[in-house]
Amino acid sequence: MISTTPKSEALQGALQAFMDAHIYPREEEYNRALAAADNRFAALPVMDELKSLARSAGLWNLFVPPEHAEYSEHGGLTFLEYAPLAEAMGRVIWSAEVFNCNAPDTGNMEVFMNFGTEAQKFQWLTPLLAGEIRSSYAMTEPQVASSDATNVQLSIRTEGDAWVLNGRKWFITGALYERCKILIVMGKSDPDNANRHLQQSQILVPKDTPGVEIIRPLTTLGYDDAPLGHAEIVFHDVRVPLENVLAGEGRGFEIAQTRLAPGRMHHCMRLIGAGQRALEQACRRVTQRQTFGRPLSKHQSIRENISKSFSEIEMARLLVQKTCWTIDTEGVKSAIPMIAATKTSVPLMIQTVIDRCMQMHGAGGLTEDWSMAENFNYARWCRQADGPDEVHQMALGKQIIERFSGDKG
Repeated sequence: MISTTPKSEALQGALQAFMDAHIYPREEEYNRALAAADNRFAALPVMDELKSLARSAGLWNLFVPPEHAEYSEHGGLTFLEYAPLAEAMGRVIWSAEVFNCNAPDTGNMEVFMNFGTEAQKFQWLTPLLAGEIRSSYAMTEPQVASSDATNVQLSIRTEGDAWVLNGRKWFITGALYERCKILIVMGKSDPDNANRHLQQSQILVPKDTPGVEIIRPLTTLGYDDAPLGHAEIVFHDVRVPLENVLAGEGRGFEIAQTRLAPGRMHHCMRLIGAGQRALEQACRRVTQRQTFGRPLSKHQSIRENISKSFSEIEMARLLVQKTCWTIDTEGVKSAIPMIAATKTSVPLMIQTVIDRCMQMHGAGGLTEDWSMAENFNYARWCRQADGPDEVHQMALGKQIIERFSGDKG
C-alpha cells in the first residue's frame, strides 16, 4: 500500500471502530425501516441518529480537500488520505451519508466551494456542510446522448431579471429525497456560440420553485436507491433570479469537468470497499456449505475464483491509490489519464468480483439478505455515471497513442 499519513491512519482507526460499533449492528434495522416506510424517499430516524453520533465522533465532512480546509475540522484530506476512508464507507452502501460524504452532495459542495459566491455559499453550502439539507446535480437528459455534455438541450434564457429554464432531465440522483432543497441545473444559455464548450451555464434552482415537476422515480436493474433515488424532472418556465448563475454565464462545461473528476474517484474508492466485503462474505460462505461430500471451499473452481477476486481487488486498490497520489502531487488536470483509467477499470472489476461472490452464495446471492446484489447494481451503473466508459476510453486511447507515437491526428 502506498504510504499514508498519521492523520489518515488515526481517522481510519476511528472510522473502523465506528463502523463496528454503530453501522454493521444497525444494517438490518436500517433495511427494515426503509422497507416499512410510507414514503421511501423520506429521511429515516436511524440515519439521523447515526449522523449525530458520527459528528460527535469527529467523523464528519471527511471528503473536504486541503485547499478548502476552512470547511473541515480536520484541515482537509488529500485524495490519498481520503481513499481508505471512502473504501470503508463503501462496505455499507448507505453509510457514506452518515458521515456527510455521500454523492451527489460531496461533488455539489465542492462546486459551491470552487464556484459559489459568498451569498450562494451562505444559503446552500453552509446547510449542506451541516447535513441539514441535500442537493442534486441535474445534467443528464433522456432525449440526447449526454455522454457528450455539449449535447444538453435544456433551455436557459434571460427574461428581465430572471433566468427561465425549460427542458427535461433524468437520472437525477437525490432529487426525490425529501430533504433535497437545491438543484444545480446545466443547460444551454448561448446555443449559437461558435465555441461548443461555452454554450452552457449552470443555474441554482430551489426544488420548490414553481414549474419544477418531478415526473417519476427511476430504477436501475430494479433498484430505486431510496431514500435518495433517481428522478426524472421537467422544468416548465422555471424562473430564478439572475444571481443564481454559478460562476457566470458560459462556464457550465468548465464546472461540470471540475466537478465530475473527483466524483469518479470517490465512486471507485467506495466500490473497492463493496468488493472487499463481498469477497469476505464469500470466503465465509464457502466454508459453511457442502456439495458432493465436501465443503465448497475445497473445490478448485471456488479457490480459483477467490484467488482472482483477491488479485483484482488489490489491483483496483493500487490503481486508485496511484491515481490519488497523481492528483495530490500534480493536480487534477495532469491526472486526467489516470482518472480515466481508474473510472473505466475499477467499476467493471468490482462488478466482476461481486458477480463471482454472488454465484458462490447460490440463489441467496441474488437476494437482499446480503449486500451483493445492490452493490452489483451500484458497480454497474457507475459504468454509466459521470460519463460512460466508452467516452473515457476513447479520450484515454487518443492520449496514449499521442504519447508514444507523436501522432496527434
